[in-house]
Amino acid sequence: MKKICAVLLSGGNIQGDFALAFLREQKYDKIIAVDKGLEFCYQNQIVPHGIVGDFDSAPEGLLEEYQNRPEILVRRLNPQKDDSDTQSAFHLAVEMGATEIGILGGTGTRLDHVLANLELLSYGLSIGVHSYLADAHNYIWAADQPITLCRERQWGKYVSLFALGGPVEGLTLQGFVYPLENYCLTSQDCGLTVSNEIAEEEAAITFEKGCLLVVMSRD
Repeated sequence: MKKICAVLLSGGNIQGDFALAFLREQKYDKIIAVDKGLEFCYQNQIVPHGIVGDFDSAPEGLLEEYQNRPEILVRRLNPQKDDSDTQSAFHLAVEMGATEIGILGGTGTRLDHVLANLELLSYGLSIGVHSYLADAHNYIWAADQPITLCRERQWGKYVSLFALGGPVEGLTLQGFVYPLENYCLTSQDCGLTVSNEIAEEEAAITFEKGCLLVVMSRD
């Protein structure tokens, strides 16, 4: 199956220099602006393939700059809705055929939205769509299969692991400063697997059952 990558420019904290560098360096097929993320597109002459939101946080009149362009799919949402704007944009990306979805601006000061976006990573995993949150300091994704991390290509110095949705059984860490063998990781182990570091050229994360939230971070 052909890999189709979508990037959601969400309404959280979009760090401009980082986001522009990310868009230059990454290969993507679709860009979807999410509510206030449309302002970032406008300021940087980015023409999105889709626009989603109730636009309660976007500057007034900005949507009109785009909504009559036939090449742009606009999905205007009712402010009284069950899904967040980013969730709706995620669904739109899937409708567009995305097999990988990156979310920029999915972190920030609204922790309720950050938590909802983390849940989206688990949802993406459940439907076979690799998804991640990225900002200048963090790269976050969910995994239900073994992982190999290369030190040369890691996002930052630290690797943290959390049990997502239930225990992670048989967790083994090799090639890390703090190894682990056949451990059952639960939500109560909130500090055990935080801020680990890769000690070798490659580090392996294996487990028998469960789902991990993986956070690569830098100061």
